[in-house]
Amino acid sequence: MFDRAEIVYEYDGSFEGLMCCVFESFALKEVPSAIRTPSHQQSLFDTAKWIETDITKSDRVYKSIAAKISVQAQELVTLGFWTNAPQKELLIYYFLRLGYKHGSKVMSMLTDDTVSTLQKAVHHLTSESHKFKGFVRFSVYDKVMVAVIEPKNFVLPLIADHFCDRFRNESFMIYDKTHKMALVYQGQEAKLIDIDELTLPEADKSEVEYRRLWKQFYQTIAIEERYNPKCRMTLMPKRYWGQLTELGKAEELYSVSEKQQNLSKQAIRSFEP
Repeated sequence: MFDRAEIVYEYDGSFEGLMCCVFESFALKEVPSAIRTPSHQQSLFDTAKWIETDITKSDRVYKSIAAKISVQAQELVTLGFWTNAPQKELLIYYFLRLGYKHGSKVMSMLTDDTVSTLQKAVHHLTSESHKFKGFVRFSVYDKVMVAVIEPKNFVLPLIADHFCDRFRNESFMIYDKTHKMALVYQGQEAKLIDIDELTLPEADKSEVEYRRLWKQFYQTIAIEERYNPKCRMTLMPKRYWGQLTELGKAEELYSVSEKQQNLSKQAIRSFEP
């Protein structure tokens, strides 16, 4: 029987560390009430148990997911770790407990809150990563292409292959401002590195001119008669606008456009009989 006493696991924040938390739980037959990183604020009344990351233990758990549940479950757990789901560690842990009990059938147990919540979180991750394949905007600084993104989920591992293949002969960096991580590609080699803060130099004249041309192109291809802000916000959610070259001042551009549209409607009504 598993011990139901209150216990909190603390780990280093890596996927391997989380797998070691799962190993510890099953080895000692105890159920943690929380799994967290040191950055999370502790309660005055709880004492966290530190779980050391051990690659051997991590590999055993990871391989057991495919063997005892399914390869699809293994992929779901990996993607789930990159989501921004609240208490994602505990969510993955409970999913694995269900999986070890029910086997591959767990993937179709959509009426279960744990399974449903994890699958929805992963769907949100993959949907967001798909959007960023089209919403990333690069600027050139000393022959290096640099882009800044602010995703809700950790999408860099999912978009890496797309941009490495697209710009295979270039050097570039995509900085995830939310998660303080960067995808760096140079010499046809890609790596993810931690960057607490990124300060970019001032854009040179050539870069400024390219930005101006891109904005002009964006405005030129727009069809005024088909202006539809609600549709645009559905296809290009407003939270992405801050890092888009063509919508650098999102709030200002949107307010001006909306104001112009309202004035046009008023002018049309003034000529109606």
